[in-house]
Amino acid sequence: MKEQIEQANGKLGILIPGLGAVATTMIAGVEAVKKGLAQPVGSLTQTGNIRLGKRTENRYPKIKDFVPLADLNDIVFGGWDVYEDNVYEAAVHAKVLELGLLQPIKAELEKIKPMKAVFDKAYIKNLDGKNVKEAATKYDLALAVMEDIENFKKVNNCERLVMVWCGSTEKYIEESDVHQSIYAFEAGLRNNDPLISPSMIYAYAAIKKGVPFTNGAPNLTCDIPALVELSKENNVPIGGKDFKTGQTLMKTILAPGLHARSLGIRGWFSTNILGNRDGLVLDDPDNFKTKEVSKLGVLEDILQPELSPELYGELYHKIRINYYPPHGDNKESWDNIDIFGWLGYPMQIKINFLCRDSILAAPIVLDLALFIDLAKRANMSGIQEWLSFYFKSPQTAPGLRPEHDIFKQLIKLQNTLRHMMGEDLITHLGLDYYQELVEAL
Repeated sequence: MKEQIEQANGKLGILIPGLGAVATTMIAGVEAVKKGLAQPVGSLTQTGNIRLGKRTENRYPKIKDFVPLADLNDIVFGGWDVYEDNVYEAAVHAKVLELGLLQPIKAELEKIKPMKAVFDKAYIKNLDGKNVKEAATKYDLALAVMEDIENFKKVNNCERLVMVWCGSTEKYIEESDVHQSIYAFEAGLRNNDPLISPSMIYAYAAIKKGVPFTNGAPNLTCDIPALVELSKENNVPIGGKDFKTGQTLMKTILAPGLHARSLGIRGWFSTNILGNRDGLVLDDPDNFKTKEVSKLGVLEDILQPELSPELYGELYHKIRINYYPPHGDNKESWDNIDIFGWLGYPMQIKINFLCRDSILAAPIVLDLALFIDLAKRANMSGIQEWLSFYFKSPQTAPGLRPEHDIFKQLIKLQNTLRHMMGEDLITHLGLDYYQELVEAL
């Protein structure tokens, strides 16, 4: 497969629907790293190592030196937003990064101005921006996004493009007939079907233009049969959904450990407060339900109560998210976990995580953009389950249970990279070391 991977020559354009706190934090971060003002902490593609071969070989290169990823200096950014603020203004407004970091990169950020967005207030009631496209049909809106894609690529002299959805959480909807085939979906676009969301329009436009697409929100977006079908037809990699950042990140770290030790769990209560745009959007019950469904599935898939009913059969899992403006982007989460051990004796775990939501999400956006571009150059198409490491609700093939255990997800990601580059997959079995010793004796 190594010989099939196209080199990352020329510029890579990263297009982002939603130039809010997450996107501007990522863009500013990349520009700061390029100037040597900061380090890309949290980015696997920039700071992560990967083991190759046997442990005795001591081969642990940086991932960016092992696989042919786009260089940060070859990246250009663009995007859409319902507000007209350029990326510098939006970053200042988001109040995630300090002005002392933003000032040296102000000129670079001011150049990035949002294109008019596809927006439907029926999907996000609590936003009301004016920088919005108008068209007779949703199909016309999709064509307008395709035109934006073409113009951006031409003006910025890009060899390749990727798209990462960083927009807000849309209201909860379920799959319907219009989502079942590309024929039905395109008919729905022309007929303004209310069950086709703005995020689906972006995903459709990207896939139509051969642009890899990943979804950072819990929306029903590219995880519908119509767009999976289109991604295969057009040889485009896709992935989602919902960036795995604060509380869910902790769950996918802690729950696998409890499960590994066969410790029982009776209850897991989670509550969050945050005050950024995401918090405002989630203050609406319809939008909160989309997020809740994404977050609730994590424990069930890790613990699989049907296999161990004596340990997890009575698990009570509750999630709360509350909008609290004084916190801004500083999300605070509390978890109370009621566990039990030997002979059923009860214990408790309490977690208070004071995280920076966009600080945790920004490196995810960068990694997904670089990895999905790599997938495209490796001639991979359709669902990229190996990128589950980054998502709360990983997209999988129909009927395939998602893997939420972050450690298993990392093994899958690293083995996919090894496979791409013609290296041996690593099982961590390790018996060969001891067998060789016995034979030597």
